[in-house]
Amino acid sequence: MVFVLFKESLLFAWQSLISNKLRSFLSLLGITIGIFAIILVFTIVDGLESNIRGSIQSLGNNVVYIQKWPWSFGPDYPWWKYMNRPTPEYSELAELQKRCKSTEAIAFRLGARKTIKYRSNSIQNAVVAGISHGFYKIKNFDLSEGRYFTQAETDAGYRLVLIGASIAEGLFPNEDPLGKEIHIAGQKATVIGVIKKEGESLLGISFDYQVITPFNFARYFMDIRSENSDPTIYVKAKNNVSNAEMMDELTGVMRGIRKLKPMAEPDFALNETSLLSQGFDVLFDIIGTAGWIIGGFSILVGGFGIANIMFVSVRERTNLIGIQKSLGAKNIFILLQFLSESVLLSAIGGFFGLLLTYIITTLGQGAMGMDITLSSSNIILGFTISILIGIISGFIPAYSASQLDPVEAIRTN
Repeated sequence: MVFVLFKESLLFAWQSLISNKLRSFLSLLGITIGIFAIILVFTIVDGLESNIRGSIQSLGNNVVYIQKWPWSFGPDYPWWKYMNRPTPEYSELAELQKRCKSTEAIAFRLGARKTIKYRSNSIQNAVVAGISHGFYKIKNFDLSEGRYFTQAETDAGYRLVLIGASIAEGLFPNEDPLGKEIHIAGQKATVIGVIKKEGESLLGISFDYQVITPFNFARYFMDIRSENSDPTIYVKAKNNVSNAEMMDELTGVMRGIRKLKPMAEPDFALNETSLLSQGFDVLFDIIGTAGWIIGGFSILVGGFGIANIMFVSVRERTNLIGIQKSLGAKNIFILLQFLSESVLLSAIGGFFGLLLTYIITTLGQGAMGMDITLSSSNIILGFTISILIGIISGFIPAYSASQLDPVEAIRTN
């Protein structure tokens, strides 16, 4: 009985929508625009969040970065105190390796943008990184060809390099790069490996555009004490050690290395990926709220439009409602008849809003340079919002129709 009632209500609703095409189109337009605005924002935010979190994840959840500057600033810490801090030094690496017990690997890295040349081909502003040997234990990257540095090569500062996939494509479009000699800021170096292509990263940490060389070779063409080189000590915790435990040990060891007095403030920063995640959480919340506000106004207008159309529909069909009631139609049937029309109208608007979102995101993927997909959760959200708006907008008109007196309704012209 319930199924038959629901089926007949939908049939009446569909016939009403078909018979008033222009009115139906105008009323669902607001819902279409509202759903499109909300779901498009959420879809783009999901794509951004997935890309950024993937980039942050690649930094390592169990890695701590010893640097001059913190990734987040306290509200009551003057900026000039950070300015006066020393940068991490390569000599501190050996002391950390000797004293720390909670770490699995420790490495040093500094970088600068240099011009890379091979014969007539050149790449400007390529990122050149000088590293200590243990860097590969912390930053996982695969080689598509060639090999990594040996311990002896790293310590002695051999003139060897690993190059990213994009660097290899730019310098050696038709050649095998292994064994070839390139120039980095005027210094010769031999290519011994090519890093496997990783793809774009919104945080700019892809190895595709990097050249990696031993630190003791990099010091010939980089200022190792310059803050612009971003000298950083990477520290990876053992599997059974938390970041908090390792950071407690690192704090004590670094204070000892730099001979800080017990009451003196630390002159170094211990950064971890959770600091970046927290900052982006706030950003994504703000963007999500903006999406609700932007789309909410459109949906509100669309909801009022549907409610207005339903009142008009009730007034136009008052006579028919009286006839139905005189033939035995229950109030619930009349209520469902008009409510189904409102929900169906809103759901169709939601469908077109989602379809428009899918088309825009599909066409815009290449232009934005990242993966943007209309997820099933956003599709469900879009239809849920549409149905709720249909119920809310159509309930009062539907209820007023169900309460009409059949005799008075039949007399209405």
